[in-house]
Amino acid sequence: MNRIIYVGLDVHSTTFSACAAELHGNKIVYFAETKFGAGASDVDKYLKNIKKNQSDDCEFVIGYEAGCLGFSLYTALRDIGIECKILAPTTMAVRKGGKRVKTDTRDARDIAANLAYGTCSFVHVPTAEDCAVRDYIRMRNDHRQMLKRLKQQINALALRHGFHYENTKWTAVHIKQLRELALSDLERETLDEYLATMQMLSAKIKAFDERIEELSHKPAYEVRVSQLACLCGITRKRATSIITEVCDFNRLAKPSGFAAFVGLTPGEDSSGETVCRTPITKAGNTHVRLELVEAAQSICRGCIGYKSKALAARQKGNDSKVIAYADKANERLRRKYYRMIQHGKSRNVAVTAVARELGCFICGMMKDFSPAEAA
Repeated sequence: MNRIIYVGLDVHSTTFSACAAELHGNKIVYFAETKFGAGASDVDKYLKNIKKNQSDDCEFVIGYEAGCLGFSLYTALRDIGIECKILAPTTMAVRKGGKRVKTDTRDARDIAANLAYGTCSFVHVPTAEDCAVRDYIRMRNDHRQMLKRLKQQINALALRHGFHYENTKWTAVHIKQLRELALSDLERETLDEYLATMQMLSAKIKAFDERIEELSHKPAYEVRVSQLACLCGITRKRATSIITEVCDFNRLAKPSGFAAFVGLTPGEDSSGETVCRTPITKAGNTHVRLELVEAAQSICRGCIGYKSKALAARQKGNDSKVIAYADKANERLRRKYYRMIQHGKSRNVAVTAVARELGCFICGMMKDFSPAEAA
């Protein structure tokens, strides 16, 4: 049986730090700690040097922590025949008491130790198509955040000049009043530039949404997106985002694991007989968690059993089993929200609970109604 050598890589944009390790019983032995250039060829050279100095045949288990390099290093290593794993940072074992001394070499040691002891989970590597669509949707969401911040800046500028609008903002009436504010020439020019930028960003986001709508009809996504869009609060854009972020729902053992995957499960800080539940962990995929919470906001605004025209239109053409599953989920989630509010729970807590259960329904739909089964 070949020896197994675990190689941890602490990767940066310009340099890599590496550490090799072996398990001897329950004890781990580190060696071959070094730093070299940031490239797949440098990693290959490092591995060949280790192999040359070993008397026995050995196999490598290589990994690096998910970070700035994304999947580029994984792809580059795979192209030259080196298999590696990407470690999910939130699942890695942490030293008790925290890190008192942090260096690149120690980080590489920690990665190697997690590989050796199996105290971590690995990131799922999506296809090139999923990556491209996911990055496009993330770009759209970044523009939306820019627009949100810009609107806050416009409100702040108007408030500094004594204008406080109490009705629904960003309507035609609100923008008209902003344009008619009595300001000095330079202040007027400043506000007009803000408003022009806001219009430009709004137009861009609208164009992005139309493009995402086109992407959602690609053969790889059409059936699954149509199924998810049967759920209240899940538009085709949101469904496409969730699908490209998660990719393979079958890698999750059960729907409740999906809630943990997106950080919607409560944390715990218990000791002895004291049980203390903390807020949600927020560990995992931030983008999916945001989509679920925003969808839950839509669910919590409706009446139990009510189906909007937009939702009915999205459900049209889907399998009756999928529609029945979605209708059951929509009614259950709304009942859950109103029941929690009646029992004195805050709105934010209730919405988060609905978002968690919505994630379980989404995972259940994707696992129970595969494209082949639903076709």
